[in-house]
Amino acid sequence: MGLCQYYLLSAVLLLPALCYSQFTFTSSRATFYGSADGLGTPAGACGFGEYGKTVNDANVAGVSSLWTNGTACGACYQVRCNVPEVCTDYGVYVVVTDYGEEYDTEFILSPRAYGRMALTDKSEELYTFGVIDVEFLRVPCRFRGYNVMFKVHENSKYPQYLAVSMLYVGGQNDVLAVEIWQEDCKEWMAMRRAFGAVFDIFNPPPGAINLRMQVSGSAGLRWVVANNAIPKVWKAGVAYGSAIQLA
Repeated sequence: MGLCQYYLLSAVLLLPALCYSQFTFTSSRATFYGSADGLGTPAGACGFGEYGKTVNDANVAGVSSLWTNGTACGACYQVRCNVPEVCTDYGVYVVVTDYGEEYDTEFILSPRAYGRMALTDKSEELYTFGVIDVEFLRVPCRFRGYNVMFKVHENSKYPQYLAVSMLYVGGQNDVLAVEIWQEDCKEWMAMRRAFGAVFDIFNPPPGAINLRMQVSGSAGLRWVVANNAIPKVWKAGVAYGSAIQLA
């Protein structure tokens, strides 16, 4: 069997295992993790690195049952707590950057995000709860001023191993699969979801990298092509911009 056919047969479609209404809140519980600066963690399971620490003004979270093998990475949720004398009606808007299971919660929030569910001057009181009942709702991601970026993961080794994640995926979209164009075969090859939001491939094609993403969202299931997503000579740890916007 040829190399091109092998990669085509190895493609795997990852579909979310859980479905939640986009119009009604779901009851759950939330807590927060330790962080000296109150920000997110660059070591999150999505593989976002420093982006996962600071995106959305560090209002980020790890999730448990919503994780679905990393498909949840980059998704956005409105999370509000259910103690009227301490919590606001709106709560906080968070971006998923990590996986976490603790105290039978769905969300493990950054300290900053957890505190922002509180009324003015009530955040310290909210922290004393530790674990609190919440409601959550999937909402579109809003990254004003940003198009999708393709980040070469720090573990990549030029030119023999490429790992990449998609940053600033706007709207209510999930990246289910990523493929890379192989010019000599004139075919798309499936990349492996290595972990979280990171897709990888050994011995990527030479030259500028063309990618396409399979995206599930309000527009249905579709492929989005990014020509020259990554330059011919790429570097680990660098995020490359694009003209693509997902909304």
